[in-house]
Amino acid sequence: MSYADRARELFSTTQILPSILSADFARLGEQVATVMDAGARVIHIDVMDGAFVPPITIGPLVVEAIADQVHEAGGVLDVHLMIENPDRQIDAFAKAGADAITFHIEAAPHAHRVIGQIREAGLLAGIVLNPGTAVDAIAAVAPQVDLALCMSVNPGWGGQKFIPESVEKLKRIRELLPEGAALEVDGGVDERTAPLVAGAGASLLVAGSAIFGKPDPAAAFKAIAAAAGA
Repeated sequence: MSYADRARELFSTTQILPSILSADFARLGEQVATVMDAGARVIHIDVMDGAFVPPITIGPLVVEAIADQVHEAGGVLDVHLMIENPDRQIDAFAKAGADAITFHIEAAPHAHRVIGQIREAGLLAGIVLNPGTAVDAIAAVAPQVDLALCMSVNPGWGGQKFIPESVEKLKRIRELLPEGAALEVDGGVDERTAPLVAGAGASLLVAGSAIFGKPDPAAAFKAIAAAAGA
């Protein structure tokens, strides 16, 4: 089974995706191992360029650093590009070990082409939309994607509060997606909000500070998973 096939199989079930944006980078391998030992099988990687969003985070080198660890443990890497000109970075992240790449509709006027580029690299392709972006913005590309990611906070920083209107937005996105495509949500996901977004049709729930910001990340992961029915 290829890693993309493994990702597709995992994405067909409810998964909690620990976001390493909130991890302790001095102990990154250890922290990844902790959540994977607790049951995580999809590790989420937030890539920010200082232009599309103000912060600058990580690049292909960090993906490469944990790819073997994650793959050998039976997991996959979900890379979320919060960057301008995402087409320029697809190949680098694919070579580094990404298994799925999502990019923002707001940053890609030629979204169909970027989806094709991701697929040509052998990865699952997904589209992302910000809280202020109407669902209709992805209507033209929704039939072509493997997943769609709804931001339930404004992108850029971890630890933000969940935007309540995201629940209804998730329902509308779910209606646009083809059968078999996954619906992902990112921002403010914790034990309280996990049941809400799962009930709205999301099966991939990204959680960063709600996991790595806790004294016991493994216990926090398991609590969110239980709340979401994962």
